[in-house]
Amino acid sequence: MTADRLFSPLVEHAIEIAAQWHDQTYRKGRWRDEPFESPLEEILHVPVMAHITAVALTVQRAGWEDEVVAAAFLHDVLEDHNRFRRGMRAAELEILVGTAVVDLVQAVSEPKRNDQGDWLPWRLRKEIYVETLATASPGAAAISLADKLHNAWSMTQSLEGGIDIFSDAPGRRGLSAGPAEQRWFFQAVLATTERHSDPRLVPMRTRLREEIGRFAALTEEG
Repeated sequence: MTADRLFSPLVEHAIEIAAQWHDQTYRKGRWRDEPFESPLEEILHVPVMAHITAVALTVQRAGWEDEVVAAAFLHDVLEDHNRFRRGMRAAELEILVGTAVVDLVQAVSEPKRNDQGDWLPWRLRKEIYVETLATASPGAAAISLADKLHNAWSMTQSLEGGIDIFSDAPGRRGLSAGPAEQRWFFQAVLATTERHSDPRLVPMRTRLREEIGRFAALTEEG
């Protein structure tokens, strides 16, 4: 690697934007023990930024370009509101990081609400996501595979720890869909990315396929 490739101002900017946007927002639950005691005896939640970083590092480790890594850090910015309940518009993000990155982020963002502001059903959101991904670039496929890999891995780790991830509990929100629907979505994303021949996607698909198998073994009845 050359010196000029060692540090990317674009990726650094994406990290800063993501950290500010997701500040004080959290994952639905945790499966590891708390790493330290809270002085206020509060439950320590897992910051969304932990998930964002895991996804982006997976993309980087698979060998993708800076624009794809930057988009991986930003992959939930258009989809999720920040702690002030504000949404980011694609045009705003484009001013900050450029068209190439925003196009990738849009390709892996699902609609949460309809034009009237009402929440869309879970299955419809995912069907629209898969439909959009079907015409997206290999870079977008890489971000999606990394995202679903970390989500599936987090689910299986929780299940193996005896945590009921489908029900609400103190300090934890249950998933919005059951195991059969979750398996359908993971498989749909996996199948949709098969049209791309980029060799960097091969190990990403293999790893997600393995995690889907673990999830299925832990959730299929009979």
